[in-house]
Amino acid sequence: MEELDFITVKDLFNAMKRRLRMIVLITLLATMTSGIYSFYFITPKYQSSTQILVNQSRENGQGIDYNQVQSNLETYSDIIKSPMILDIVSRKLELNRPEKTLVKQINISSGEKSQVLTITVQDSDPETAAKISNTIAETFNEEILTLMNVNNIKILSMAKVNPSPTNPSPKLIIAVGFIFGLIASLGICFLLEKMDDSIKTESDVEQLLGLPVLGEVFEIKGKHMKQIKQVNLEVRGEAIDV
Repeated sequence: MEELDFITVKDLFNAMKRRLRMIVLITLLATMTSGIYSFYFITPKYQSSTQILVNQSRENGQGIDYNQVQSNLETYSDIIKSPMILDIVSRKLELNRPEKTLVKQINISSGEKSQVLTITVQDSDPETAAKISNTIAETFNEEILTLMNVNNIKILSMAKVNPSPTNPSPKLIIAVGFIFGLIASLGICFLLEKMDDSIKTESDVEQLLGLPVLGEVFEIKGKHMKQIKQVNLEVRGEAIDV
């Protein structure tokens, strides 16, 4: 049975040392790519929220019917996202964008057993996001009386300009790119090391050939060659120059 080939920490360190340039190059490339992507291909998104209260009256002294409240909230959410409301909002703000695009920018939510609707709008411009959110709430408050003959809507809070983008910051994206590049480069390094069956160390010679290592011959390069003086060796009684 063949012995299992275990990779030690020293082997991993030596593999990293031999392929240090590759590791640095891949990590640097991934970091630069993530930086270019974050600064030139990601548009910052800003969001602002407006809250409106949907009053539910108590009948005959009974408590609030939360099933009815939930039904009303769902109905009002559909009305807010309807072309009728959004077309009016688009005309008021002169947005010059189709209703389908505007719908994708709007998110309507409510808490459990809550009568409050939160209208959140996301846009590439923080001021536009706040204006759209506030205009939707005001338009809905004006039109709901005509649509459903009710007057139970009250605006609790107006949207404010939020200068902080909601999508990840460029620094975070660059950091993720650096970590990904480092992990990928190390993985490739270890994979190449595992696939490489060449002899690199004395232990490889002893393990593969079963022979002891008697000595090493080092390769001399560059300026060190000039420092070597002429040496006379005798081979079989004949002198040769090295």
